[in-house]
Amino acid sequence: MEERLKNLKKTMDQRAFTQLNFTEQHRRNILGKINQQPENDEDILLAVMQLLVHEKTGFELVKLLRGRGIQKFEDNEGFLYSLLHQLEQSGSIQSSWTEDEAKYYQLTDKGRKELRKTEKKQNKKQLVLKELFER
Repeated sequence: MEERLKNLKKTMDQRAFTQLNFTEQHRRNILGKINQQPENDEDILLAVMQLLVHEKTGFELVKLLRGRGIQKFEDNEGFLYSLLHQLEQSGSIQSSWTEDEAKYYQLTDKGRKELRKTEKKQNKKQLVLKELFER
């Protein structure tokens, strides 16, 4: 872990968390929630962008998202296509049609930059949370 994060954790342990006592059960519950893959829109967007590093159809995306434990599209595939349309309008992804009428989606350079920024932010957030609760 970076030295800055270690110092932050140490300072927080000394000042902010001196009054808090967590039971072992409480710690396990919190760690379980941190490690579980929630289905909020930000996490779904991140998963979609990660999968679109390589060209995929909407059908392939649904199967791969299901494999990641994301169930939001099970009965509402329109949500995925709305999301893909928004990403295309923002310039984050591009689409193309094949001769056999299949539509493929893939990240643009702009989308790759956004993905890198989002992944860095997500990793830092998870690292700090994990360190706080793994004492």
